[in-house]
Amino acid sequence: MVSKTDDIPASVPNCNVNTVDLVGETPDRKETTKAPHKDPCGHSVDTAVMNGGGAHNLSEEESKQDGAGDTDGGEDSNEQEVIVIQDTGFTVKIQAPGTEPFDLQVSPQEMVQEIHQVLMDREDTCHRTCFSLQLDSNVLDNFAELKSIEGLQEGSLLKVVEEPYTVREARIHVRHIRDLLKGLDPSDAYNGVDCNSLSFLSVFTDGDLGDSGKRKKKGSELEQIDCTPPEHILPGSKERPLLPLQPQNKDWKPMQCLTVLTMSGWNPPPGNRKMHGDLMYLYMVTVEERHISITASTRGFYLNQSTTYTFNPKPANPSFLSHSLVELLSQISPAFKKNFTALQKKRVQRHPFERIATPFQVYSWTAPQVDHTMDCVRAEDAYTSRLGYEEHIPGQTRDWNEELQTTRELARKNLPDRLLRERAIFKVHSDFAAAATRGSMAVIDGNVMAINPGEETRMQMFIWNNIFFSLGFDVRDHYRELGGDAAAHAAPTNDLNGVRAYGAVDVEGLYTLGTVVVDYRGYRVTAQSIIPGILEREQEQSVIYGSIDFGKTVVSHGKYLELLERTSRPLKVQRHNVLNEKDESMELCSSVECKGIIGNDGRHYILDLLRTFPPDLNFLPVEGEELSPESVRQGFPRQHRHRLACLRQELIEAFVEHRYLLFMKMAALQLMQQKANKERKLATLTENSSPGTAVPALPSTETPDASAESSETSTETLTDANSDAVQTETTSTSDAPQAAATEATTTEAAPKTEPMTETDSSATTTTNASQATPIEDNVVPTVTTNGPLVPFAKAIQNGECESPLEDPKSREVILNACKAVGSISNTSFDIRFNPDIFSPGVRFPEDSADDIQKQKQLLKDAGAFLVSCQIPSLVKDCLDHSALPMDGATLTEALHQRGINVRYLGNVLTFVDKTPAKAQLEHFYRIGISELITRCAKHIFKTYLQGVELSALSAAVSHFLNCFLSSFDAVAHLPADELVSRRKNRKRRNRVPGGGDNTAWASLTPSELWKNIVSEAQSYYHFTLHCENADQVVEKYGLQKITLLREISIKAGIQILIKEYNFDSRHKPAFTEEDILNIFPVVKHVNPKASDAFHFFQSGQAKVQQGYLKEGCELINEALNLFNNVYGAMHVEICACLRLLARLNYIMGDHHEALSNQQKAVLMSERVLGVEHPNTIQEYMHLALYCFANGQLSTALKLLYRARYLMLMVCGEDHPEMALLDSNIGLVLHGVMEYDLSLRFLENALAINSKYHGPRSLKVALSHHLVARVYESKAEFRSALQQEKEGYTIYKNQVGEAHEKTKESSEYLKYLTQQAVALQRTMNEIYKNGSNASIMPLKFTAPSMASVLEQLNIINGIIFIPLSQKDLENLKAEVQRRQQLQESGKSVEDLTVDSPLELEDKIPMDVNVD
Repeated sequence: MVSKTDDIPASVPNCNVNTVDLVGETPDRKETTKAPHKDPCGHSVDTAVMNGGGAHNLSEEESKQDGAGDTDGGEDSNEQEVIVIQDTGFTVKIQAPGTEPFDLQVSPQEMVQEIHQVLMDREDTCHRTCFSLQLDSNVLDNFAELKSIEGLQEGSLLKVVEEPYTVREARIHVRHIRDLLKGLDPSDAYNGVDCNSLSFLSVFTDGDLGDSGKRKKKGSELEQIDCTPPEHILPGSKERPLLPLQPQNKDWKPMQCLTVLTMSGWNPPPGNRKMHGDLMYLYMVTVEERHISITASTRGFYLNQSTTYTFNPKPANPSFLSHSLVELLSQISPAFKKNFTALQKKRVQRHPFERIATPFQVYSWTAPQVDHTMDCVRAEDAYTSRLGYEEHIPGQTRDWNEELQTTRELARKNLPDRLLRERAIFKVHSDFAAAATRGSMAVIDGNVMAINPGEETRMQMFIWNNIFFSLGFDVRDHYRELGGDAAAHAAPTNDLNGVRAYGAVDVEGLYTLGTVVVDYRGYRVTAQSIIPGILEREQEQSVIYGSIDFGKTVVSHGKYLELLERTSRPLKVQRHNVLNEKDESMELCSSVECKGIIGNDGRHYILDLLRTFPPDLNFLPVEGEELSPESVRQGFPRQHRHRLACLRQELIEAFVEHRYLLFMKMAALQLMQQKANKERKLATLTENSSPGTAVPALPSTETPDASAESSETSTETLTDANSDAVQTETTSTSDAPQAAATEATTTEAAPKTEPMTETDSSATTTTNASQATPIEDNVVPTVTTNGPLVPFAKAIQNGECESPLEDPKSREVILNACKAVGSISNTSFDIRFNPDIFSPGVRFPEDSADDIQKQKQLLKDAGAFLVSCQIPSLVKDCLDHSALPMDGATLTEALHQRGINVRYLGNVLTFVDKTPAKAQLEHFYRIGISELITRCAKHIFKTYLQGVELSALSAAVSHFLNCFLSSFDAVAHLPADELVSRRKNRKRRNRVPGGGDNTAWASLTPSELWKNIVSEAQSYYHFTLHCENADQVVEKYGLQKITLLREISIKAGIQILIKEYNFDSRHKPAFTEEDILNIFPVVKHVNPKASDAFHFFQSGQAKVQQGYLKEGCELINEALNLFNNVYGAMHVEICACLRLLARLNYIMGDHHEALSNQQKAVLMSERVLGVEHPNTIQEYMHLALYCFANGQLSTALKLLYRARYLMLMVCGEDHPEMALLDSNIGLVLHGVMEYDLSLRFLENALAINSKYHGPRSLKVALSHHLVARVYESKAEFRSALQQEKEGYTIYKNQVGEAHEKTKESSEYLKYLTQQAVALQRTMNEIYKNGSNASIMPLKFTAPSMASVLEQLNIINGIIFIPLSQKDLENLKAEVQRRQQLQESGKSVEDLTVDSPLELEDKIPMDVNVD
């Protein structure tokens, strides 16, 4: 596939981020780009690769300014990428005109093209775009790999030779110069253009951490200066200003080089001038106010004699002919020369991650007022459907469908092939998402002609740039039975989930459409790639599989059945028969709506995947069907807006896993009972050795329901779909003494037959190992050999284990267990769902009645499982803080991970409300309420916006926000119109989609809006809100208006002016129309995954959790490498990778490296997720810790203050995570001897910890200790004693007198008592003898940095245990022994008896790795 990559806004690095490029780079090569972070890793060659901040990635990114690169060649260079990753680099000399020759480190894998990129980014050669590289006067081919060039070796001299321009090259040159001039301008990031986004880290670190580390260390004494935070950051402050969200970056003050640079009105050159070599004309105004006209000719750029109104293309005298515009302008304008040089210096000093484009556009919900400047390139881009292409393939638009499908067809046999394929898929997807978003906005803004212009606006469809667009309305009553417009609005997202699921299964030969769903200005637009030939024929003729009328007529097709059969196992879809209109039975392997169409390209496409997953019966009342008691108790079934409510894929997976455990337990139990009956002699033995006997007995006759209930308790820990929270982590709270915690978990896990303590991060190796031992020999293979649970389930499903069941009794056992759990097979565990159950209009043949009954029961069970297992497990995770949502987005993510749809939010909140521990879930409840309110407001806002004409948009949005948040009783002021005369003729013009009276929006009042919100909450979420206006909500639920503003802006795509808003004024509205800057699209699309990289990452995490830090580190480095290879330099997953790597560097003692990696993680999180995303807040906290460890105290404080500000803004002060943040701040302040300030933060942390962890928690004990230490430093020994006593009591009660923590605390108490006595004695002495008292010098201890750092590590969950060499040897041997035993199928639990050595107490352990 020719991925015409280079100039696309959606740029991920272009001609591949060649992992190899960076290998063996010497600092020399780094020099070339002057990128900060010159030493991604000094100590080993291959780590340089992973760092992604290296010169290369950066240069690749910039290549989007040069049109020349076409990736064809690039793609091949990756063939051996991973294999030859050891290839050593070599150095070449580069000689450019007018500069000294310099050395450049290159790798044999690179293409010549990539040296071009480096030169176009280097400070001294960045102004050249049109040149060739020559070796001994031979021009090198741009797409040749360096290793294929004869005579190129260490020390060769490459000459940069200026080439004649063409029109295309001249345009590229102008574009590149424009980009260099805009190098520091943030306006593209504020406007959400070209995948630019904001980052503010450098404001707080004063430039780059890597270099400044060395400078600041010396001056830690002088750092007593700026420790006091601004007032609004202090604990207890009620003020929530908005301005600090986007601090002013001093680098952004524009250095003006030119006043105007634009295309001249004299373009294109007339014929006679073409023959003189004129390519085009430019018009400029210099800073000195000189107006000049420039000719771009084949030889370069020169001044001509034209003026604004007279055309005289002859060269001026002097003409200053130069090969580059920069050289020309530097001769004409001294200001240009000075400022351009300064600008380029600054540009190359920025961290590459601040300027690389992100793969998908990130929008900011606030922005300052940015000056709108004249920009010829931007103007040109706006009016072409140019997506960065005309330079590559003039006059063509991309064939998206062909590109999306061709990339899927690439080879995937070995790692290099897969990397190549995944990179191509990811690249095309990110480009497609950008194009679809742009097209959707154009459609709604009215810039695209409909393909059916005669029909009413809601029914129109559009084609733009080879993408098909349709609006989310129920046209032609297609969805009438399913809920009309509400169903039409839900269908696209369901369809997208289907596309995502089939895409992830990735079956060869089955194709889905590129699909993007865009919500913009109140409309939902679905953008899809176009199946070749579909527009030429009627749909009825094309569909050869499925149904076009919801099951009245149904067709089937052998090839489709064969392809879909391959997806049915992973997607848990059951093959089933339905009746068509002639009462013939048709076999399907998907829902009836899923249509199969063979395109003109011969590919088998499936579309309309909106019912890929089975229906959610809790929200689908069906006459005569009774739900299971758990659902009924909670008030289900409930009427929903539409009948398309489906269960999520995550729920299906969790449910199947839950049933699988049940199946195992039942089978194991019955086999054991048989065995006991057969061989009484062995019975006693079995009981002693088998933890399995502890399982509550489940006779096979029980109904699946009852068994589900009884096993609920035992499987609670497992049902959680997001099982990264391994028990060891959750129990060992950071301060808990490791040994105790581990003991606790082991004992806790034992009766449940789930030895989770020793499992790896995925916590899946659960029951099998423990139940393997006692079972009859012939069945052992079914259980043990397959180790972790998931492969085992698959093994069973694939029927591998039928062989050992020769014994009829065993077969009967399996049969009973299969029946009980609802398996569709009688010989193995295999649960699948029929997605057509309860679909209106679908009829099933008589002979499948039993089967259908079973399927209905299964669906009811799945619905009950969601309500009775998944919701409680989410709440339990929030109680033990293994799930910590901070805002709406993270809450939604937590729900989705467990397979809970957001429509259950009301239920979740009601459940929390009734929980005895409600006080400890207050943060969760508050975030839930705020999410519920903003979602209701978004639903109302959507329809509200549809009735507003474009010219009144800002007034309407500001009015809505006033009604929603302002205490002022908002009356809309219709905007005093800029174009006065328009009032009279409004009625005639402008019928907008869904239009009516275009000023209807102005009649909305706050009380009406809140009434609507309350009724929406009741009807959609079945939750009763008690409030009539914003102030009551804030009062009753403890919400913040600023948080509500952030949530609604993000959800509805509103961008507001960043300034201080007075929400509480009763005299004037909070918002005016000037405050609404923009409306952005909210985009949903598929996120293609880098599968190999992800496996490396997971194995790395697993290794780390087993304590193999070094091996884990290597795996994660490798993962980073592969991630960079597939996603380019910027991606959420790379961010996670860098964070973990930094943590490992830190634990292994390489603080500087930790700082460097964490800095990248912060920058990336800001750029990819947003500057105030909860993940970014976490990253700031980690970075602060590593800064402190590197001795950069004031930077650490600034970062912590920033994190605290963001957190106050996102979720307010009352949140368990705030306790950790405040403990960090308090400790650092203690370290710099700001005792009073330190106390304010630590006491706040103590209060929050007591509230959320309970007053008896070990976290609270630690908080008391930290406060005591500050009092000691202040010499207030009485207060210190009081605090430490509290801590001591907790330790004594929780872990016993003998525990080291209790002993430490008791020692400290003794020490404090001595100090207090000494102080008292001195005071008495002074009172008695007055001034001539002989005073004993008192020890006032200023805390040492080391002790502060030790406490910081403890609260952040990093515990170092000093190990001798001997310990290490023992540990290694022990871990190996365990692994061998596990492999040979012995239960891990049996080992704990004879091996007192617990894994966790012996290694530098990271309590919460992820």
